[in-house]
Amino acid sequence: MINLADARRIIAAAEKKAEELGQPMNVAVVDEGGNLIAFERMTNAWLGSIDIAQKKAWTSRAFDISTQDLATHSQSGNQFFGIHASNNGQVMIFAGGIPLLQNGKVVGAIGVSGGSGDQDHTVAQAGAAAL
Repeated sequence: MINLADARRIIAAAEKKAEELGQPMNVAVVDEGGNLIAFERMTNAWLGSIDIAQKKAWTSRAFDISTQDLATHSQSGNQFFGIHASNNGQVMIFAGGIPLLQNGKVVGAIGVSGGSGDQDHTVAQAGAAAL
């Protein structure tokens, strides 16, 4: 189970990585049920990425897969093509969402948005490593 202290530690690690990259980010952490625990918008992070970060976290938890991997599987001709149109448009297929694991069990997810896909994924990995 993830608690608020865990979420804050995850966000702090993600923000540290975002600062190293010089890219302000929006960072969201959800629990096992996909419910938002904590969110942080760094100074000058894109307003439009607030919603995207939260949806990346939800998507990653809903399907227990990184959004980067889901994006690969959702291309035309692949097994999850069209998944982004499910769940009332809540599914995000951009890199930056990663499931959070404790003892091999998914206990939540992190979602990051505000940079390139590679930057978002890198920052999310740094946050996930803090759990």
